[in-house]
Amino acid sequence: MSKSKVYFTDFRCPVGTSIQEKLKRLCLAAGIKDIDMENKFVAIKMHFGELGNLAYLRPQYAKTVADLVKAQGGRPFLTDCNTLYPGSRKHALEHMDCANLNGFNTITTGCQIIIGDGLKGTDDVAVPVKNGEYIKEAKIGRAVMDADVFISLAHFKGHEATGFGGALKNIGMGCGSRAGKMEQHSSGKCIVDEELCRGCRKCAKECGSDAITYENNKAHIHKDLCKGCGRCIGACGFDAIRNEQWDAGDLLDRKMAEYAQAVCQDRPCFHINIARDISPNCDCHGENDAAILPDIGMFASFDPVALDQACADACLKAAPLPNSQLADNLAKEDWECHHDHFLDSNPNVHWKETLEHAEKIGMGTRDYELVKLK
Repeated sequence: MSKSKVYFTDFRCPVGTSIQEKLKRLCLAAGIKDIDMENKFVAIKMHFGELGNLAYLRPQYAKTVADLVKAQGGRPFLTDCNTLYPGSRKHALEHMDCANLNGFNTITTGCQIIIGDGLKGTDDVAVPVKNGEYIKEAKIGRAVMDADVFISLAHFKGHEATGFGGALKNIGMGCGSRAGKMEQHSSGKCIVDEELCRGCRKCAKECGSDAITYENNKAHIHKDLCKGCGRCIGACGFDAIRNEQWDAGDLLDRKMAEYAQAVCQDRPCFHINIARDISPNCDCHGENDAAILPDIGMFASFDPVALDQACADACLKAAPLPNSQLADNLAKEDWECHHDHFLDSNPNVHWKETLEHAEKIGMGTRDYELVKLK
């Protein structure tokens, strides 16, 4: 496979130039106009940020992309799927409120917002994965799959489980329904925190496996019956149910790559990574720690594998910022330096496996040509 082109521009903006204008020029140079969008539904997948987190992408980035889509005759909408963990985005109503509170609405972005997997995270489509080794049918949010064109707009940052979060994570994990997220993380089962359970029985009504009974007015999940779909998590209004096991190793990375393959295969796709406010952890946290690396720039490509590899390489070349999780770890006397900013920030994570497996199953190549724009 020949090298993929990845286009890059930094955040320098002389008087009279804005970041939005630079992002528009970047996308045009990378070839976004080569996609036929006339009267097509165009999903722009992004992360609206958990309440309390301020590292997520500002809505102006989304508007720039949405305006480009509309200029090409497309019908854009912003989308994300509900979360597996309890928080402010675990069902569509809270998710929409969160998006609005974080600045995403029809005025600020110029397009509608649709939660990809429906009200309770159960509206998904089983998508066969080309060349899948771990996932035969990925469970993807229906609205994501209904789109004719798919655009990933990702905040590139560190991540406590996968090393970093970029295009492949934004697509693979982000577009999985609640059951899809369960499958990627562990294919595990849910458990109940009895101290938080109110005995309301909403979880049992949502359970498709008849796996939930009540003892002393507290929910109990029978593991031999539980299918691990995660529907009970969305049904619980008291955050009393969670996944018992999180697989943070290379298996998660490979499953995530295959989910990304399911989303992107057989339709036009375009990918953008914004590498700024590079926090050590995911935007799913209700807070964000200080950035571990300086702001780097904006990247765009038709190849999500090459895109993430280029961003990772740029981050590895950058100098750690003082008073950050990364700098604090490196300053420890007994610290065994990995010479890898992602691993030194969050020990025991895996990230190369995502790119290696995505390349193996045909999503793209890690070999790229970086085209720099002013």
